[in-house]
Amino acid sequence: MIKLDEIKTLDKQDPLHSYRDQFSLPKNTIYLDGNSLGALPTRVKQRVKAVTEQQWGEDLISSWNTHDWVSLPQQVGNKIAPVIGANPGDVICCDSISVNLFKLLSAAVQFNTSRQRNKIISSSDNFPTDLYIAQGLQGLLGSEKCHFVDVEEEQLLSQIDDSVAIVLVTEVNFRSGKRLDIAALTRKAHQHGALIIVDLAHSAGVMPIHLNDWQVDMAVGCTYKYLNGGPGAPAFVYVNRALQGRLQQPIAGWFGHRSPFEFSPHYVADTGIKQFLAGTPSVISMAAVDAALELFADLDLQSVRTKSLQLGSLFDELIEQHGLQDKLQRLSPTEPEQRGSQLSYAFDYAYELCQALIDRGVIADFRAPNYIRFGFAPLYNSFEDIWHAVQAINDVIASEAYKEPRWSKRQAVT
Repeated sequence: MIKLDEIKTLDKQDPLHSYRDQFSLPKNTIYLDGNSLGALPTRVKQRVKAVTEQQWGEDLISSWNTHDWVSLPQQVGNKIAPVIGANPGDVICCDSISVNLFKLLSAAVQFNTSRQRNKIISSSDNFPTDLYIAQGLQGLLGSEKCHFVDVEEEQLLSQIDDSVAIVLVTEVNFRSGKRLDIAALTRKAHQHGALIIVDLAHSAGVMPIHLNDWQVDMAVGCTYKYLNGGPGAPAFVYVNRALQGRLQQPIAGWFGHRSPFEFSPHYVADTGIKQFLAGTPSVISMAAVDAALELFADLDLQSVRTKSLQLGSLFDELIEQHGLQDKLQRLSPTEPEQRGSQLSYAFDYAYELCQALIDRGVIADFRAPNYIRFGFAPLYNSFEDIWHAVQAINDVIASEAYKEPRWSKRQAVT
């Protein structure tokens, strides 16, 4: 039986323990929702204050030059690059995943489809925005040019054939936490002449990623989960260097122009990663991401992954120790290496359970129709957090406190 003293020893021995002090965490709160929105790094508060009060407040428009606002998309992209196994110049920070995915899918369809090869293939349980963008593109271009097909996640690899132009996958499933083998999917895609686009929303910043080594063609990801860039923070785009000068993205905005400040009436795309920009960058939010990424400058992502697996395994063991495994039906893979940094469970009253836990200071999240997710952020979650969280889960379920009518009222954001 695991005891609290053992848990406290794990925290004392944790090589990442000092990172927790670099976050602004509310008292009496255990935050297990970093897989949806990362906690606030203290350095981000300081940077946003400087950008608003000094740069915008005092230096005004001159800050585009004096504080190099104009280069923030490339600067932030270059900080993201080593986190996802890419080279400087292969990543740019801009827009949202949805917008960036539209850019990449459109460019890939134009580049790699023919009458014989016109399918975009994805899993039916991919994150909905990814599916919606693909469906919307089919509606825009017609199914002869762009035929979207969704299959069961387990069938993805076997369904890639010579009719597939683009494979669209997310490395870590947002519901179950299952981790896909991106290297194997990439090899199979390339064997059949297809391109692969990978969504890194639930993996960037919490595990080693090797886009260049895996020879991934394109990727998107967000910065507000494990990268802690803040709500609605801009996303990022990765394009393999071999493709950068050969693709044409559809949103020909002025910041993607080769010389935007010449103000030419004719669009000439930049030949590098900068062509995937469109409009003016959001300076305040991008500055927040830039500051948050400083936490990763000397960070060993394998150490982050190791602690992530330890946190998840401890949570799993404590669930069994309390005899909860028959009440919470685990969706996540049993083998830790086959999942991301979360554990997901089916429970008939998942929404109500989530609300009752939040009332007790344990923040998880709910996903329809009846799933509760617990995300582990190794930079600020402690082993003792896990101990107390499972204690609270046990108390709520044993007392059936989740059945109180007040917890069943659905909020706008669930």
